[in-house]
Amino acid sequence: MAERQRAGIAERDTASLAADPAHGGFHPILDQDHPYIFIDACMQSWPDADYANAHQHGATVYGVTAMDPHATVERALEEVMFWHLIARKYDDLIVADSVASIRQAKAEGKAGFMLCAQGGDFIGNKLHRVEAFQRLGLRVMLLAYNSSNMLCSGLLDRTDAGLTRFGELVVDECNRVGIVLDGTHVAKQSVLEMIDRSAQPCVFTHSNAAAIVPNPRNIDDEQIKACVERGGVIGLAPWGPLSMKPNTTHWPTVDDFIDHVDHVCEIAGSAAHVGLGTDMSLGSYPEHWHDPWGEPEAPDIGREYATHVMADARHSMRSLDGFSHYPEITNMIDRLLSRGYSETDVAGILGENFLRVFEEVWGG
Repeated sequence: MAERQRAGIAERDTASLAADPAHGGFHPILDQDHPYIFIDACMQSWPDADYANAHQHGATVYGVTAMDPHATVERALEEVMFWHLIARKYDDLIVADSVASIRQAKAEGKAGFMLCAQGGDFIGNKLHRVEAFQRLGLRVMLLAYNSSNMLCSGLLDRTDAGLTRFGELVVDECNRVGIVLDGTHVAKQSVLEMIDRSAQPCVFTHSNAAAIVPNPRNIDDEQIKACVERGGVIGLAPWGPLSMKPNTTHWPTVDDFIDHVDHVCEIAGSAAHVGLGTDMSLGSYPEHWHDPWGEPEAPDIGREYATHVMADARHSMRSLDGFSHYPEITNMIDRLLSRGYSETDVAGILGENFLRVFEEVWGG
């Protein structure tokens, strides 16, 4: 990934790709910005991304997957530092490492990359790496990505033994240095133990309600309740495979997705614990690498969607009908308002709810 990212520094012509609605990694320009801070709590960005225009898509903050989920510490270091290079190269982009920097970016018409780790494999058994990467700008981290590691059990593994003893120390260290803990892709018992142990609110950056769509990647009401009762935020994911309801075959709509918003609000008692994590991309999402020697079997979270709607991970139809590109956040805003959510609710869902947690965990 680091080699591909460094190659992406070279300028390229993306006009033809941007004009192709099927090429989901290239987004139209939003002619007039909306008034909300929009924090996308989870996305990916690739070497051919249109970084020069990333501040003009309607997103204030991209919660970028800053390193490969299973990166070694050496590779993680290379990949995290790439985002500092991007911020240095493009005047309208920053590394968003504080609430103040996020609010300032909105005021100045800029966009920020918030550095997030989709997995704690890079920590190994070296606790000091938590603080080291926080000092490099890491601000959100999930402990395991689908597979179990030295910290806890992964969501798609066969067993869930909860946090390891070392994983408990990592939770404590994230609290101490100011890294938000993310339960996405983590096995249920491990998530519940993480939330219970953490002295700070935890989040899910890109998970939907299993009660609405019983996909293995979605989270149940017990997890939602545990998170919101401790002040956390559920970042709901307008990603097609997590939004396609049982016994349906149509391209999921924004209204299908807002049913997940309604569900979390009903559990939480308000809209104060809902956010967004699109799982979209800037640039061309690469083909998944497969090990020719063989891979472990795991639940296929996208089989039904690939069969009935779209299999191409790069296609805009992998997101929602009505929110398949970033500028369509304005359509999401309109639909939330038409469904009875207030302007305050919408501001919270788009970003203010996450900012509340960030301020508590990161400090002012």
